[in-house]
Amino acid sequence: MIIENHKHLTEVALDAMQQTPDPRLREIMTSLVSHLHQFVRDVKLTEPEFQTALALVNRIGQLSNDTHNEASVMAGSLGVSPLVCLLNNGDNGATETTANLLGPFWRMHSPRVENGGTLLRSPTPGPAMFVNGVVLDQQGRPVAGADVDIWHSSPVGLYEQQDPEQAEMNLRGMFTTDENGRFWFRSVKPAGYPLPVEGVVGDLLRAQNRQHFRPAHLHVMIVKPGFKTLISQVYDRDDPLIDKDPQFGVTRALAGAYVRHDEKAPQDGVASPWYALDFTFVIEPGESRLPRPPIK
Repeated sequence: MIIENHKHLTEVALDAMQQTPDPRLREIMTSLVSHLHQFVRDVKLTEPEFQTALALVNRIGQLSNDTHNEASVMAGSLGVSPLVCLLNNGDNGATETTANLLGPFWRMHSPRVENGGTLLRSPTPGPAMFVNGVVLDQQGRPVAGADVDIWHSSPVGLYEQQDPEQAEMNLRGMFTTDENGRFWFRSVKPAGYPLPVEGVVGDLLRAQNRQHFRPAHLHVMIVKPGFKTLISQVYDRDDPLIDKDPQFGVTRALAGAYVRHDEKAPQDGVASPWYALDFTFVIEPGESRLPRPPIK
């Protein structure tokens, strides 16, 4: 096809997308090309800017490896990851949801822990935290027998893969909800942590005068046949960065109350102060499947 001008170019490219046999891929690629071409026109993209953009995309790929996923962090920093989450949960964006981002540190095969047990597998200094969770369906009925995968950072903001001082699978555990949909455990209060800023994401945040620390949170994944896998994070609503998350992950439904207590703890040998978190998760009907681990 001989191209006549820039408008004709877009027409020809869209026509080529229409030849895609798979209907869903055809829909996606047609919309993508249409929006990309319009974006170039809207911002009047220059040739040097285009070359810079290509170099940045290449750099994102070069920075992604078995221990770091730059593309995933960038998707969150642009608000794309939370947008996909909100549009695919809560009755496809119609209602509030307890779904949230997977994050970069989830691992498969967390060790089984009985309700009331602890996530600590090595000494982890910090205030104790007692979590009581409930899993309900959309009608408010308890969901028994659901697997609840928990993981979180330490009180100094490090996950066990990052910290040689922590034992393997420290601050991780797999629970099963009881007949009332409940699960409960002891851990330590997590801290917020910085995004890696040595690469393209860091360059973006600095260029936009944005800070790079995430507010403290607890990761939760709930799996039960007949229900869509719920991936969630419960944020500390008193964290000073609760309204400045560089990944745009904090929603009103996920701002949890990590309540400080100065009285005697509910377990012996636990010093004060300690914290309590009570939270209810709502899961939707759908396909039960695990995500792909972001890193090894």
